[in-house]
Amino acid sequence: MLPKNQRIRLAQDFTATVRSGARTGRRNVVLYARVRSDEPLGNNRFGFIVSKAVGNAVNRNLVKRRLRAMAAQFTADAIGLDVVVRALPGAADVEWNELHQQVRSGLDSVLRKSGAKREKGL
Repeated sequence: MLPKNQRIRLAQDFTATVRSGARTGRRNVVLYARVRSDEPLGNNRFGFIVSKAVGNAVNRNLVKRRLRAMAAQFTADAIGLDVVVRALPGAADVEWNELHQQVRSGLDSVLRKSGAKREKGL
């Protein structure tokens, strides 16, 4: 589980990131990222949107657990970002490696688009 300071918890933060952030899509996920102006050097925060279209509760929770584990690996890629990951209906049917590759390439793309400063080379 991600620490509290690395999670997006307010609906207004989700909305701001989805509406005004950089967007990139992959086959099973869509990623949105925005640089926070209030805390530019703070931790990255991640939020997840997994709708009922993904599947039943068991499948949705599996996808959320996988996405949270991936987000924990990517927390040091940049500084001061809000990232929202939206799972698409096929996300429950793919293997870990394929989903990881899609999230990784999507995160690389959305970091470039958002103009975020990277802490480490990707």
